[in-house]
Amino acid sequence: MKFTKSGSGLRGEITVPGDKSISHRSVMFGSIAKGITEIRNYLQGADCLSTISCFRAMGIDIENKGDVVLVHGKGLHGLIRPEQVLDCGNSGTTTRLISGILAGQNFDVTLTGDASIQKRPMKRIIEPLSLMGADITSVKDNGCAPLRISGRPLHGISYTSKVASAQVKSAILLAGLYADGETRVTEPYLSRNHSEIMLNYFGADVRTELPAGAPDSPRSGSRESAPASASPVSGVTAVIQPADELHGGLVEVPGDISSAAFFLCAGLMVPGSEILIKHVGINPTRAGILEVVRNMGADITLMNEKKGSGEPTADILVRHSCLHGTVIEGAVIPTLIDELPMIAAMACLAEGNTIIRDAAELKVKESNRIAVMAENLTAMGADVTETEDGMIIRGGKPLHGAVIDSHLDHRIAMTFAVLSLCADGETEISGAECVNISYPNFYEDLQELTKR
Repeated sequence: MKFTKSGSGLRGEITVPGDKSISHRSVMFGSIAKGITEIRNYLQGADCLSTISCFRAMGIDIENKGDVVLVHGKGLHGLIRPEQVLDCGNSGTTTRLISGILAGQNFDVTLTGDASIQKRPMKRIIEPLSLMGADITSVKDNGCAPLRISGRPLHGISYTSKVASAQVKSAILLAGLYADGETRVTEPYLSRNHSEIMLNYFGADVRTELPAGAPDSPRSGSRESAPASASPVSGVTAVIQPADELHGGLVEVPGDISSAAFFLCAGLMVPGSEILIKHVGINPTRAGILEVVRNMGADITLMNEKKGSGEPTADILVRHSCLHGTVIEGAVIPTLIDELPMIAAMACLAEGNTIIRDAAELKVKESNRIAVMAENLTAMGADVTETEDGMIIRGGKPLHGAVIDSHLDHRIAMTFAVLSLCADGETEISGAECVNISYPNFYEDLQELTKR
């Protein structure tokens, strides 16, 4: 697919698809809850459809009506053994979170996925689930999918994760629902807390403990309280008690800030732009991009702030801005890990240097995003140095079109579609169709903003 420089600013209003992380969890938790869960604004991307497919294969009646999905839950022990291998497609979230649920069932199952999933690290969930008594193995003995899981009685553990990963934390918490005692997960920084919010919303007993001296945190995601905010402190612990039952309800999925990030950055980058992005989730454990772009001099305004199903939302008004470099590191990284490719591209247009550190997790996403971003940005004329855990971007260099290899990574493809609007000449993106994983109408929405 080919793209060219924008001849004018991007203007108008846009509503991005539902949050991918929350969409996944709403079907998973609804399936193991009693009663009907009504999900509004469910993301109809390939990853989230994989989650629906897996739970249908385990006997759950799921009505997908487009904007509304109805999940007829059968309770914590209502799943049945699938007749075939469960195919998680390209979804790491499906693979890792469903493993926590399957560890406590009374049947055997094998999980697999596409070529990308079969290269992504699963030892990070195999280890803690095994400590809980789960029988979970890598079929090829390489720490990756396919995974064979034989349901077993589980016991609670206290586990310290080496990475701040919501997927690792969530897999352990979900297994903790089936354990015989309290389960604790400590991570170096607070990762996104959608699981804690939604589990409490469904009736589980989950809380977040911050280290001594840190600001008090509310009980994460209760129907009455706000979600715990992202914090620069280390040693954050999520604690869950075993559950007798979860109870379905209404889940309103906000717009995905990871999808909104492409339009947010486009508005900042393209001269003459003014974009209003409607009903975006601004959970503090996900909204690090707002902090970073403000540090870079961005003109953004949050409007119409609300909270539904425990998740805060806002409309984001963004205007073209003269940006400068910044340092992105430490506790903010887990709150914007998926947005870093777009931020790195935007930094190429900022004055001065931008340094990204502590982001080694980018190497084990759908692609090695550090290497892929450095390679493709350099091809467009940017001055980028790849580092072990990030990159150094020396901004202000003129950019030109190039042939971009997306490596079938949806966030890479969308990043360079946006960056092409600021580059002279033609940019061609191979594998551009991979955006269907998270945002099937992305190119149409981007083009519509260029016409107004």
